[in-house]
Amino acid sequence: MRNRMADALRDTGADYAEIRIERTEQTGLGFRGPEMDAISSSSSLGGVARALVKGGWGIVTFNDLSDLRSRVAEAVACARLVGREQSHLAEVEPIEKIIPPPKMQRDFRGVPLAEKQRVLGEYNSLMLGLHPKIQTTQTYYSDRYREVYFANTQGSYFEETRPDLVVSLNAVAREGNLVQRAHEGIGRAAGFDAALGLEAKAEATAKRAADLLQAPPVQGGTYTIVVNQKLGGVFAHEAFGHLSEADAVYENEKLRDLMVLGKRFGPDHLTIVDDGSYPGGRGTHPFDDESVPTRKNYLIKDGILVGRLHNRETAGKMNEDVTGNARAVAWNFPPIVRMTNTYIEPSDTSFEDLIKDVELGLYACDMIGGQTMGEMFTFSAAYGYMIRSGKVSELVRDIVLTGNVFQTLKDIDLIADDFAWADGGGGCGKGAQSPLPVGLGSPHLRIQGVVVGGQQ
Repeated sequence: MRNRMADALRDTGADYAEIRIERTEQTGLGFRGPEMDAISSSSSLGGVARALVKGGWGIVTFNDLSDLRSRVAEAVACARLVGREQSHLAEVEPIEKIIPPPKMQRDFRGVPLAEKQRVLGEYNSLMLGLHPKIQTTQTYYSDRYREVYFANTQGSYFEETRPDLVVSLNAVAREGNLVQRAHEGIGRAAGFDAALGLEAKAEATAKRAADLLQAPPVQGGTYTIVVNQKLGGVFAHEAFGHLSEADAVYENEKLRDLMVLGKRFGPDHLTIVDDGSYPGGRGTHPFDDESVPTRKNYLIKDGILVGRLHNRETAGKMNEDVTGNARAVAWNFPPIVRMTNTYIEPSDTSFEDLIKDVELGLYACDMIGGQTMGEMFTFSAAYGYMIRSGKVSELVRDIVLTGNVFQTLKDIDLIADDFAWADGGGGCGKGAQSPLPVGLGSPHLRIQGVVVGGQQ
């Protein structure tokens, strides 16, 4: 493969060109209620050629590897049609690396579909049988194994294998016209053993859905809130991380004026990181999809905006360092600026100290939906508890958090010491590329003055 790709990239006449080829094997299955409603097993082989000429990109996807040189030539011809200015790519040292496959206790490619169905079916049955108010379930399993081959005209070449496994557990409870949902799951760059032993998660999912039927809706108002690790990680990723992606900053004048390096964005104890080199992370890879080594990138450090995430083009245009954040979701997509493992670093406060002086507040947990628009966000917490006189109290539902991300960052007055990754099995979506495996995490956070929608 290496020689074929190198031959195809000789004498292209472009400022830059690359080929990425992927061989993928994947399976998936799911239950809806007591019935299995989906089962699949597939494999694919394909690639993408990209060329840069006078600032214009040409992109060609293919699944026939017999004439790679023609595919590159097509990409170069497309680039010539749109190129009108100077090409900007940050300089990087060429790399040559064949990365050994990750160690998996049990490679999911060797596990029969029947066994995957049995394991998932047991979780599904647990949820259906836990409480009479459970009306239905949605339970899914998927695994994907990608073999990636990359080469460019600057002498870089690497090979890497990328496993990803997801189990998603969803329970729906109903009483009259009231419907409540709960979710748990896992997403790991791991083998089949990661899908085992999730009985406690299945039971907790169904129990919480049933318990929420009896929980009152939260009273709308402005609260001191404490968010759990999963919701804190989602906030770091969705509300702030996407604003740190340099393609959005470069193309949006208003965002450039807001995201000025050196500007204070939060208190001294707030540090937000994106780290594609974090050991064992779901978004971890030695190199991104432009052959740039991944690394730990500080976005906010001690409350100050100190960095953003780049591909080679945005780094070149903005005269900043590359960060290893060019990623593609599959072989038929070009890499774009994406997060890897995004998290808020822990501080030195216990959870008990976060809540001890809160007379009336809200403990918001997990997330079931939301949206962001620029610096504004709206998140729906999956569930929560009132905090009364420094103690976690009754369960509440229908919690909608809204605000301005920059003000909310400043209002984080305490950060706990109990960091955890949000192991929910979801993925990031951007530019029609979804779901991209990412990691997100946080300790518990306390935030002052958050507007909470709910019953009036």
